[in-house]
Amino acid sequence: MNILVIGSGGREHALCAAFRQSGKTARIFCADGNAGIADIAERVNIKPDNINALADFAVENQIDLTFVGGEIALALGIVDEFEQRDLKIIGASRAATRLEASKSFAKDFMRRHKVPTAEYEVAHSRQEAIEILRNGKFGDENYPVVVKADGLAAGKGVVVAGNRAEAEQAIYELENTVGKDAVERIVLEECLFGKEVSLIMFADGVNFALAPPVRDHKRIFESDAGANTGGMGTISDASLLSKEQTDQIVAEIIEPTLRGCRSEGFPFRGILFLGLMLTKTGAKVIEYNARFGDPETQVILVKLKTDLVEICEAILNQTLDEINIEWQTGSSACVVLAAKGYPQSAQTGDVIYGLEREFKDVKIFHAGTARDFDGNYITNGGRVLGVTASAETLDEAIEKAYRAVGKIIWSGMQYRRDIGK
Repeated sequence: MNILVIGSGGREHALCAAFRQSGKTARIFCADGNAGIADIAERVNIKPDNINALADFAVENQIDLTFVGGEIALALGIVDEFEQRDLKIIGASRAATRLEASKSFAKDFMRRHKVPTAEYEVAHSRQEAIEILRNGKFGDENYPVVVKADGLAAGKGVVVAGNRAEAEQAIYELENTVGKDAVERIVLEECLFGKEVSLIMFADGVNFALAPPVRDHKRIFESDAGANTGGMGTISDASLLSKEQTDQIVAEIIEPTLRGCRSEGFPFRGILFLGLMLTKTGAKVIEYNARFGDPETQVILVKLKTDLVEICEAILNQTLDEINIEWQTGSSACVVLAAKGYPQSAQTGDVIYGLEREFKDVKIFHAGTARDFDGNYITNGGRVLGVTASAETLDEAIEKAYRAVGKIIWSGMQYRRDIGK
């Protein structure tokens, strides 16, 4: 097969690596990729948001399978465009991607289908959001409150406000952080308490297959301090969810969600990501994503034993219930190495040292890298590398990842030292 992966981050590097292991893969293309991806796939100079050009490329280069990494192309309708041209593609339709692209749509969807989630209010302007805070259900006893931009915000459109003053400040500052389009509506939510976990699944419109559970670390600094990021590290370990918790999530969240998608005319096919809070009264949905997460993908795919192409074929043929997806036993951990200034304004162009080393059971996925004129890897984004390790136990996986991190350096490199702790 000729395979096209859409995107340029660590998630897409992990996807290309997984496809490369398939016995069914002839050539792998990635649009538009990064310097690390270029080592294992052919880079295509087309941005993920140029969906017509990507479809043209797929036709001209006889692409047999396309896999969409990020949310922007999905929200623009790349799956719909490809399917109109009879091109095989893995990803959610534009209608289904609304579960991620609009927080208010997702919250109303969950209300309609009785999916457990936080109580909320939707405002259609900053002024209305302020009025809800001052006159609505969010009295002084109901803080902290969560302020969310409605639209896509690259993981940076959420603020947990400890009091009304912080909430009002967040409302005014969101537009500067994530852009005007993302705050056409603002969602105000009760703050859920408990342990966070992410559960990602393959879905074919009717059937689904779960990946191992994952926990992400969103804040930039240790002890969950500082600004939200796209993710500073992840762990995957069976202990994150018990069988009883998984059964509850399937019965109360996954099945109603997939049933609701079918009943509303957009059967969900592709990758469905559940961001969950394990509260005292059970799991509740924090957010839906309509694709693999980043850096969740890295710790999941290093454990995948089944051929990813075969899983994609099952999604397309609506036969996920007929295959047995196998995962390696044990645990995995990913530590994200970020550039100086991230998540505000990242410094780029710094030479990265130490990537020539090899470590057992460790894979280094490139997220934001390029090559300079001398052929050196240099920083070219906020999140630069995802150092990902696997082992029989979580402690071993974490230790392996940090041992590799200790051999990599560039000017201003920053990372959290408490991933998995």
